[in-house]
Amino acid sequence: HSVVASSLNTHSHISTHTMLHAYNPPARFLPYLSWTEIAELPNKENTVIVLPTGATEQHGPHLPCSVDTTISAGVVGHALTRLPDHVPAYAMAPITYGKSEEHLHFPGTMTLTGETLLATMNEIGESVYRAGFRKLLIVNGHGGQPQVMEISARELRLRHGDFIVVPSFTWRVPHSAGQYLSDKEKKLAMHAGHAETALMLALAPETVHMEKAVTNYPAEFPSKLLSPDGRPACAWSARDFGPSGIIGDPLPATREQGLHILDSLANSWAQAITELHELSWAPRSEATWGRSQHQGHVQSKLA
Repeated sequence: HSVVASSLNTHSHISTHTMLHAYNPPARFLPYLSWTEIAELPNKENTVIVLPTGATEQHGPHLPCSVDTTISAGVVGHALTRLPDHVPAYAMAPITYGKSEEHLHFPGTMTLTGETLLATMNEIGESVYRAGFRKLLIVNGHGGQPQVMEISARELRLRHGDFIVVPSFTWRVPHSAGQYLSDKEKKLAMHAGHAETALMLALAPETVHMEKAVTNYPAEFPSKLLSPDGRPACAWSARDFGPSGIIGDPLPATREQGLHILDSLANSWAQAITELHELSWAPRSEATWGRSQHQGHVQSKLA
């Protein structure tokens, strides 16, 4: 009788209308546990905590501003649904605001600075470690902030030599989107294009307005040496490519494609979570200069 199965039974009374867990199975949503339940979890050092990170930013006239958060949280939730009971893993509530300055020209974009996001990631990571967990998987849905996730992961590892922090990207694992995309889309699309639109049609179809979708590609970058594939090698803002906010072609997207893409992503992430649970990574006992202050008492029981 697994820990997750016990949690499923314990929290079976939670209403399906309680939507804080969103796409996640309620029994695999960490905020639904009490502090004593978290303190008593067995094998916390191999329990995988999954943190979806996204953004609230424009995604053209046809998609909501929640795209990156919806996709990261939705894929994580569907992945957790596919996990066998014996794999201990929990999702955290997603980070819904990110570093989105490249979309500042459009209403609805709510951005943090890189410094604020980095501090947020570090403090959440510290909280995960303080709770006794030693494996944190960051599934980032926003292409404008992977560097922040990587910097935070490194900082957390410097502070704690037994903390395994994996910063990744929602689309980094194997998936089926490529079979639906044109060569041009694969080459130049970057935002609110075919793949994101199809996935949103699967996850939140009521928020998609295909009648407002338009095609908009950037020009190829004029230096083959700096950009062999033609994608922009220089810094850019979304408005540089036109007034719609779209960078790609969402018009061929369908819900059926999105469901297939979602299924492939969820299966891959379920496998990745399982592998992270099972793997070992050499701990470091030596303290890092200037970071040994990140220690302290943590209550483990009521008495």
